[in-house]
Amino acid sequence: MAAEIHSRPQSSRPVLLSKIEGHQDAVTAALLIPKEDGVITASEDRTIRVWLKRDSGQYWPSIYHTLASPCSAMTYHHDSRRIFVGQDNGSVMEFHVSEDFNKMNFIRTYPAHQNRVSSLIFSVAIEWVISTGHDKCACWMCTRTGDILGTHLFPSWASCLQFDFDTQYAFVGDFSGNITLLKLERAACSLITTLKGHEGGVTCLWWDPIQRLLFSGASDNSIIMWDIGGRKGRTILLQGHHDRVQSLCYLQLTRQLVSCSSDGGIAVWNMDVNREEAPQWLESDSCQKCEQPFFWNIKQMWDTKTLGLRQHHCRKCGQAVCGKCSSKRSTYPVMGFEFQVRMCDSCYDSIKDEDRTSLATFHEGKHNISHMSMDVARGLMVTCGTDRVVKIWDMTPVVGCSLATGFSPH
Repeated sequence: MAAEIHSRPQSSRPVLLSKIEGHQDAVTAALLIPKEDGVITASEDRTIRVWLKRDSGQYWPSIYHTLASPCSAMTYHHDSRRIFVGQDNGSVMEFHVSEDFNKMNFIRTYPAHQNRVSSLIFSVAIEWVISTGHDKCACWMCTRTGDILGTHLFPSWASCLQFDFDTQYAFVGDFSGNITLLKLERAACSLITTLKGHEGGVTCLWWDPIQRLLFSGASDNSIIMWDIGGRKGRTILLQGHHDRVQSLCYLQLTRQLVSCSSDGGIAVWNMDVNREEAPQWLESDSCQKCEQPFFWNIKQMWDTKTLGLRQHHCRKCGQAVCGKCSSKRSTYPVMGFEFQVRMCDSCYDSIKDEDRTSLATFHEGKHNISHMSMDVARGLMVTCGTDRVVKIWDMTPVVGCSLATGFSPH
């Protein structure tokens, strides 16, 4: 079923500890069991499985439960040992796991959505389970009674969710690229604001309630940090992935962001630095450096008897420039550009060699990652994906080993 790969040697990259195989279709969610050598997985093959590490070092399923519909999302609350599983048919199922993780009892089914469930969060304090789905809805339900308390409709598929347990604010990302902030009440909700910044659908969110930072990943391969607590609308762009960003986890103690993309890329971003906001792109009818007209500026083209040029933008200053005035490329990590981007000549010349020092490390997961979660206290990460494989990683060589305090997972 699974093989033990390594025994935590020191290195500067994630160490693959174990690889779990056995699912017959894509694994949509994998969660590490806190304080246990175990993993809970949910799959498109309609099964929920609990894998425990045996004396041999291999992981074997202690629970194998088949549902009526493919599993699309999952959340687990360790103190109460409750599992909530979202399905492709729109329903959410609740289970209770025994103390020895060898038995799982069905509790109830919630008729949450009319289409695939995309994300789930459970709050034990208020006994709510909150979900989003491809029916363009967010739904919150009472786990004491099984009743639906409220719903909210979005313009497009609701794809991901985060929840502030103290204030009952919900952040919902959707396929149009927007993030909606809702204040949830027992029988209603209030629309607070909508955050717009991504050019592709929002695929994952992470909320840090301590620093009040929201991180979003999207199909445009980028990550945005939204400074919600600062109240100044500050946003930081992070570009380093080459495919859709699938999962995020912010390590509050070490000020690092871990992100995974669908091509198997694993990135660790240093957020404990003074990062700069990327500028808004300026619009102009002519190059803001040489003043040559762009191709739609018919009047200036006629007056100067010149051909119009194509418009580009410098990623550092945001000015509208022609190709000749922006022929150079450079990284600029302090603004989030970890690969080379277009710069105007003056901005390129202003960048020093030390400004090009990377503020992130990039690693290969070597499988198609669709979901990632971390046990930060132990420095462990689990990834899963469309290749039906679950991988367990030791992340302490990359993120540091002093993670045992100062973090409380959702």
